[in-house]
Amino acid sequence: MAVYIRKDPLEIPPPSEKDWLKEDEEDFFLQDPDRKRDALPQPFRMVNKLVMLVFENAMEIIERREMFREVQNLKVQPTKCFPTAEFQVTGRANCLAVSGKYVFVGLSMGLAAFKVSDCKEVCAWDAVKTEICAIHASDLGNESHVLLAVDEMGLVWLFCFHKGGFLLVKILNEMEDISKRSTCEEVVLSPGGDYAGVLLQGNTKAWLEIYQLPKDYWLKETEKNPGAAAGLACRERRPSWTSAKSLELHGDDSAEMESPVSANQVDAKLSLPVLLLQVKPPKPITGSSFKSPLDALKKVDDGSMLGLGYNHLIKDSQWKQQEAIFRSTYREYLEAEGVRESKEEIPRHATFHFLLPSRILQVGPEMKVQPDVPAGISVHWDGSHNLCLYLLNRPLKEKSDSDPKPDVVWPCAAPIACSAVSSCSRYLALACEDATITIWDKHLGYPLSVTAIVEERLIRSIHFLRSSAAVSNETPCPGTDSVCPIVQLLVLCTDSSFYLVKAPRAGKSSITLLADRPEDPNLAVSAVVPVLAFPSAALVFSWDGTVSLMNAATSQIVYCFSTPPSHAVASSWQPVFIVDGVNQCLLLRGDRQQNTDALAQSRASHSTIFLFDFNSYPLKEAFPKEPDLPLKSLQNLPWIERCNIFLRDRQQSRLGLREQLPEYWSRLQAQAAAMDKERQKVKGQKKL
Repeated sequence: MAVYIRKDPLEIPPPSEKDWLKEDEEDFFLQDPDRKRDALPQPFRMVNKLVMLVFENAMEIIERREMFREVQNLKVQPTKCFPTAEFQVTGRANCLAVSGKYVFVGLSMGLAAFKVSDCKEVCAWDAVKTEICAIHASDLGNESHVLLAVDEMGLVWLFCFHKGGFLLVKILNEMEDISKRSTCEEVVLSPGGDYAGVLLQGNTKAWLEIYQLPKDYWLKETEKNPGAAAGLACRERRPSWTSAKSLELHGDDSAEMESPVSANQVDAKLSLPVLLLQVKPPKPITGSSFKSPLDALKKVDDGSMLGLGYNHLIKDSQWKQQEAIFRSTYREYLEAEGVRESKEEIPRHATFHFLLPSRILQVGPEMKVQPDVPAGISVHWDGSHNLCLYLLNRPLKEKSDSDPKPDVVWPCAAPIACSAVSSCSRYLALACEDATITIWDKHLGYPLSVTAIVEERLIRSIHFLRSSAAVSNETPCPGTDSVCPIVQLLVLCTDSSFYLVKAPRAGKSSITLLADRPEDPNLAVSAVVPVLAFPSAALVFSWDGTVSLMNAATSQIVYCFSTPPSHAVASSWQPVFIVDGVNQCLLLRGDRQQNTDALAQSRASHSTIFLFDFNSYPLKEAFPKEPDLPLKSLQNLPWIERCNIFLRDRQQSRLGLREQLPEYWSRLQAQAAAMDKERQKVKGQKKL
């Protein structure tokens, strides 16, 4: 019997290309056979697929939003706080500033001053019909205040507000030749009104000017001529929309108010400010022009400090050769990263702070230093690795318009993104572009904490918060060394995520994620400001117009400051507000909601300023604090006690560093081993 034996193993033959299912006919077996001829032809089937895809994506977005809404409803909703008072101003309010018992409003047509206690308008200034875009104020005492206002043309107006009247002192950057006029980018007024800093920008360059304000002379001149402010040529102004309502501070009968006066005279002459410094941005480092090391040594002062790196002996040819070697060695990495040759440009923006006397800023014995008067400034330009410190007490032989050398230079490993100074001016924080955050104790002269965000997010701003065991109920005044057991720093990233850095005086610092990047774009953060009246408190402004009070210690939103339903927060992406730490209140601009377009709304005839008095809400219950520590000032203590405090703090810091040293050493060893392994791997690939 013949048996057929197959030579090849039994297997399924591969399908031919003509038997493959087309993408449009995957579900042909689910279709009705009777409707087979009724299938849509191309390109209608493609259109149908696109419509169904859009529909499915829309349903996914709807489901995601519904889930987010349900999660929000399950959360504990913060308590809403409505304004305790409100008043209206003529024109559009662009900026706010508080000094003493007055609030100053920068309007679309001049300035106006109001009393915080009863929200009544005191005086207005509209002499040149200019729009004020930024304003800063400081209390000088004896019912006098100094004001710095920036108008729409970039001019800086210096005022002295004395007993209800504006006295124009000088326009700091006024030039007769319009082509040579410079515009103001930023102004900073030192606490106490002793100094003013103005960042100016010309056609091709930028520079920083520091002025000393003769406030003592102003007080004497206003006292000798008491009618300087009261005797100004005042005229009746049109009826103002002032103080429409106040729930607690005044009643309904205060709607009929006295007409404010407009002070426009400039004849009351006061002493002019003195230009101390003119700081220019650092120039790009180029090849050395010195012929010998002796020429370079002649340019070095004493070698006791780090400089900006200009006095070196590296030639241009050596730099080009070194760059060529670097690019040839790491060509594959540079091509993968897409690194291109970039020419260094001179920066045009800077961040600067006024600093009180400390160990970092050493002043000579021949110079008199007051503990509550700034002794120097810190400056860092965009894209620069260096933080430059300048003393304000410059030698008399040095010209103010010359480019001074920094007295202290702090080099960083990465460009500095932002910086902050605590309210007591004792702590200085630096955030670099590589997400590294350093907190310095300026009085002791060493870093208190060095941390980094693991996710390497870009840092937008940093803010010091009041510690829960820092001081008593009063806000620390400048010049006092409020020794905090734990220094808290709130970090805001560009993606609206929050971090809290805690730096104890002895021990390891920590960084905690308070809030991650919001999924809803309307919840993006537009501004953050600390509230020093309460421990670990910060105000958070969102794009949807909500104003929240966050407890950073618990990462919870405890209160929400809401405007009346008829109004909304003006410019939610750039809100107009000010936090008054003395009177403990929040002043916020709100505009009436209208159906018209944004252009017509921006041209409204008046704006409403809402006042939220913190003492009217049970905020203290939401921010429990530890027992208060006595407020002491190292400047007023004897030398023996100051030395004992310094040695005790130094010993505590050494104990903390000794505990952290093994961990740092193990990390360094692990990193070295990983680098060595990577190097061996690269060598093996090159051999292959």
